[in-house]
Amino acid sequence: MAFHSRSEQRATLAEINMIPLIDVMLVLLIIFIVAAPLLTQAVKVELPRADSVPAQAKPETVRLSITADGRLYWNGEETSEDALDALMAETAARVAAPEIHIEADAATRYEILARVMARSARMGLGRIGFVSRSGDR
Repeated sequence: MAFHSRSEQRATLAEINMIPLIDVMLVLLIIFIVAAPLLTQAVKVELPRADSVPAQAKPETVRLSITADGRLYWNGEETSEDALDALMAETAARVAAPEIHIEADAATRYEILARVMARSARMGLGRIGFVSRSGDR
């Protein structure tokens, strides 16, 4: 029987034996390597072949131009604000999600632009884009 002082016992207790930890980690690694291919099995299904091209449905775009004096042009044709409601309602009814591209003159009053945008939203045409020129000119 060996007698050790308290300082020697504390030094022995402070060491961590890494061998069992490494053994456990290696066993877990082997288990995962063996089990991983078993988890990725898929059912083989022969799918039918199709020779068609997927349809790329592009939304219709409507060009709405507003001049500096407040005149409105729907796809290049002059219209009034009253007729604009009918055109917007007709477009919203026949096309799934049309986009409205607003080409407003730089001197157009904001009130006119806001009124047109409100009418568009009320008719269900919420996709609005603004067309502008690059800053070169």
